Amino acid sequence: MTSQNFDPRSGSLIERALFNHRLLVVMLCALVTALLGWQATRLQLNASFEKTIPTNHPYIHNFLQHQDDLSGLGNAVRIAVANPNGSIYDAKYLDALRRMSDEIFLIPGVARVQMKSLWTPSTRWTGVTEEGLEGGPVIPEGFDGSPASLEQLSANIARSGEIGQIIALDAKSSVVYVPLLTKDSAGHPLDYGALAGHLEDLRVKYEREGLGVHITGFTKIVGDLIDGVRSVLVFFAVAVAIAAVAVLWFTRCVRSTLLVVTASLVAVVWQLGLLPVLGYSLDPYSILVPFLVFAIGMSHGAQKMNGIMQDIGRGCPKLVAARFTFRRLFLAGLTALLADAVGFAVLLVIDVQAIRELAIAASVGVGVLILTNLILLPILLSYTGVSPAAARRSLRSEATEQKLPLWRWLDRFTQRRWAVGAVVTGLLLASVGVVVSQHLAIGDLDPGAPELRADSRYNRDVAFINGAYGASSDVLAVMVKTPDGQCSQYDTLNKIDALEWQLRQLDGVETTNTLALLNRRVLAGLNEGNPKWYEFLPNQDMLNTVTARAPRGLYNEACSMLTVYVYLRDHKADTLTRVVDHVEVFAKANDTADTKFLLAAGSAGIEAATNIVVKDAWRTMLLLVYGAVVLLSFITFRSWRAVLVAILPLMLTSVLAEALMVALGMGVKVATLPVIALGVGIGVDYALYILAVTLAQLREGKSLSESYYRALLFTGKVVLLTGVTLAIGVITWVASPIKFQADMGLLLAFMFLWNMLGAMVLIPALGHLLLKPQTSTDASATILGTHRANT
Repeated sequence: MTSQNFDPRSGSLIERALFNHRLLVVMLCALVTALLGWQATRLQLNASFEKTIPTNHPYIHNFLQHQDDLSGLGNAVRIAVANPNGSIYDAKYLDALRRMSDEIFLIPGVARVQMKSLWTPSTRWTGVTEEGLEGGPVIPEGFDGSPASLEQLSANIARSGEIGQIIALDAKSSVVYVPLLTKDSAGHPLDYGALAGHLEDLRVKYEREGLGVHITGFTKIVGDLIDGVRSVLVFFAVAVAIAAVAVLWFTRCVRSTLLVVTASLVAVVWQLGLLPVLGYSLDPYSILVPFLVFAIGMSHGAQKMNGIMQDIGRGCPKLVAARFTFRRLFLAGLTALLADAVGFAVLLVIDVQAIRELAIAASVGVGVLILTNLILLPILLSYTGVSPAAARRSLRSEATEQKLPLWRWLDRFTQRRWAVGAVVTGLLLASVGVVVSQHLAIGDLDPGAPELRADSRYNRDVAFINGAYGASSDVLAVMVKTPDGQCSQYDTLNKIDALEWQLRQLDGVETTNTLALLNRRVLAGLNEGNPKWYEFLPNQDMLNTVTARAPRGLYNEACSMLTVYVYLRDHKADTLTRVVDHVEVFAKANDTADTKFLLAAGSAGIEAATNIVVKDAWRTMLLLVYGAVVLLSFITFRSWRAVLVAILPLMLTSVLAEALMVALGMGVKVATLPVIALGVGIGVDYALYILAVTLAQLREGKSLSESYYRALLFTGKVVLLTGVTLAIGVITWVASPIKFQADMGLLLAFMFLWNMLGAMVLIPALGHLLLKPQTSTDASATILGTHRANT
């Protein structure tokens, strides 16, 4: 066919509108790229503690409602300052600790009233003397660092109850506890990257003075992840380079390879530029989304390039080849991208803002691929075409590929014996995957931050603090509501005393602290420390006296809320579930009209609420993702049989990916929840391209073997290319210093390969059982048009 006998008025309305105005489309895309590229420079990389928690969950609602009455039980940083050459009873150490405490106090975003260290007035001691109860600040008045004042400090600390809290068990370090606000003094959202930078500067400064500084908390995790973004960008560049080299090896055409890579990168630029326009930033948990957009773009772009190259090799002019390829593959590509976009958008149902923003970022990125890789790329190729040598080589390679052992082996799965074997193997793998995936845990499975390497500075700091203080920093707080002024009533405190004793018996609970426990300690203290008096007496006057002198962290100013502090060994999912379930049962049995036991505050309480939301959303999300993919596939193919053939391989991949997460020791949490959904979105592309060609050939009356063989030659080799190439690109992430990225690299590489393998093996096998050759002119035959191989 030549350009002269090609009718430019042929094709669909969309095709005519685009290709008959090619220059206008290219100019508009260039203008949009320039504008969004400029907008992308304004994109900020930050994170927010509030975005990682489910703000509408009852636990979080309780926490936010009473946040002002709680002593820093939300987002906080713990800074352990150690004296490697001695104990904290050292004048030089204490002077450095004072200066550090003062500097931290002035950092924007610090909740200064709730901050606590040896030098803050809120750190007090209480003791029983011959004259009765006495107390005061732990740092004695007039402290000058002399031996006498250090001896007095030691006595005060022994009577403070802070040993194991802000004072290490071996007295070689102390903690500066730094609760954080949601906004700084100027009313701006807290900049976690800048705050982490301040803390790191303090670490460097005081370590030069010979101190050991260990920092833990959400802020420091985010700071380390942001620092690791540089490595993410390096690995992204490596993946792009690997993909480009693989496509160039496949085509031997520099111009078309550059166009495919460029179109996919343009999509990433558009996505990053649209985020600040929509009012969003990029956080460490969604930093992988741009690569996913690039990967999906490369998959679709390579299919378009391959189709155009084959048509040019058969003698079509480059414009005609581009239009024929657009006709054949636009609907299949559009369906795949819409399935991706809807699948990602389903994540919006999860009540965690970080996941919702990831869903929006991914949906926006996939949406722009419709413009850049389904429309812009074929139009650009209609101008440049491919090199004549590459076109000729595509024909020679096609003739050669028909004799390839791999193609002949894959074609065997259209035969009954091989098809049944493949399906049975798939069922066996699915059964094993389902059994293993039952052990998939919700939440963290390791102490510290699973997003970082076990030997990272942060996780070593966590290990230091846990070892030095006899308990982790994981605190779950139960709020006990009472009428105003009634928090010291015997019935209420007696119930708290009972709950506290029960919680101490649970595996994973290190210790507790409540007003009821303080009453026991004071009663024993008033009786010369005799353990026989370590009791909770039904004496209201006694309870009122102790309450009046108790620290305000145990109850609020209005005496309308008490706090039960539960210090946990770790924040593993099993530990949190065990404690939360017990408190729920206790509350159900002991709540009255005047007394309510409410969950939950503290870092562990917030994480427990997050785990519950993630657990509830996990299966719902997968059902919605697959529901969207099934619906779009049915609209495209108009055949339930074809939908089953497309979807079943994806479901197998999802099950096996969950089993792989168990093997890798990964739990389902905010950082990992979207990954399987994203894997489904990527995998559906492979299935739709192979199945679309197979169905079109079946509708022309060919046998399943002939139809599938044609699909392998036309789209299958590109599916193989992109699956292997992208898997190689992401498997390099295992070398990343960020464990989260390394784990995602393994999962994505597995899903790339297994989705590709499932599409190439299970589609013909399932097709043998479900699909039949057809000669009818079904309406859905327009998926690929009637353009034949010899056009």
